[in-house]
Amino acid sequence: MHRREFIQLSALAAVAAENGDPVPQYKISSSYRSERNPNRYPGRVLQSFIEPTAESVERTLDAQMKALTKTKDVRDAWRVFIEPKDVVGIKLNCSGAPKVMSHPLVVGAIAKRLVDVGVKPGNIYLYERFHSQVITVPYADYVPQGVQIHTMEGGDRRVRDLRNYDPATFVEVDFFGEEETRSFMSRLVTEKLTKIIDVPNMKDHGASGVTGCLKNMAYGSFSNVARSHEGTKTHTLTLIGTLFNTEPLRSRTVLHVMDGIKGVWQGGPFVREDHFAFFPNKLWLGTDPVAIDRLLLDVIEEKRKQEGWPSVWDHSPEAMKKQTFMREPGHIEFAGKIGLGVADKSKIKIEEISA
Repeated sequence: MHRREFIQLSALAAVAAENGDPVPQYKISSSYRSERNPNRYPGRVLQSFIEPTAESVERTLDAQMKALTKTKDVRDAWRVFIEPKDVVGIKLNCSGAPKVMSHPLVVGAIAKRLVDVGVKPGNIYLYERFHSQVITVPYADYVPQGVQIHTMEGGDRRVRDLRNYDPATFVEVDFFGEEETRSFMSRLVTEKLTKIIDVPNMKDHGASGVTGCLKNMAYGSFSNVARSHEGTKTHTLTLIGTLFNTEPLRSRTVLHVMDGIKGVWQGGPFVREDHFAFFPNKLWLGTDPVAIDRLLLDVIEEKRKQEGWPSVWDHSPEAMKKQTFMREPGHIEFAGKIGLGVADKSKIKIEEISA
């Protein structure tokens, strides 16, 4: 047994003891081994306020990258993570599109810098699960010509289409006696990409509490994930971290750029009512998905408090009248326990960057 697997099993046992729930019996099938430690700067989160303009986004991203890597030339900053020979995936979040999604300005700024350091446009893939969501956003107008857009499924969740998933790389677990107990990783991730840049949004989520770096990568790179919640019960607590921790997804995800131009504080990941959207106008950057998501939790909690809504931790009968599932924001702490990053806020360093 590998050390990382032992830590994960220990964390699962601890979670089960705390919750009084049976331990989910996960089986991970992957022939890939850890390629690198992708969390080069654990516990560091760079924060900036931005305007939704191309100039502001590009200037801010450049300043953050140089600050993160302590380099003077932005191209040198990107070279810390990316080589010209890399095939790079930019993981979109389009589950709330076209109202809230990974903003084209942020995605475009990243793609331009990848080209600047020598990555061929044809070796850059914007990817997401559902085609029906991605086509609502004009990403092609914001990225260099030749950048590819890849989706794994059409959009009808009732249709099982596994052609774009790797049949040999999966996480198997039976939560509720569901018919299909396997979630398969994207073929793009296993067969083509060598590096991935995660571009999530600032969103609440009805099952996981928030949907940030961890959930965007985990649920957006595997099939058959909505089965984790049924009735009021959800297993997002352990499934999100378990999926993200599966190779080669974990090793290849080298950078997280949290797009906070527009977010959702209730009803996420979709914008069910327009007044549930808000505008933090923040950009967070780092290599630690757990630390970024821990800060996201505070942003969502504060906004919900301002609006007079229950905490995402609240499972009281009164709170449950306003939600379907017993939310599990503890998935962030669980991800920290299995080694994906720093969940203890006292150990997270927020660096304010002005551009």
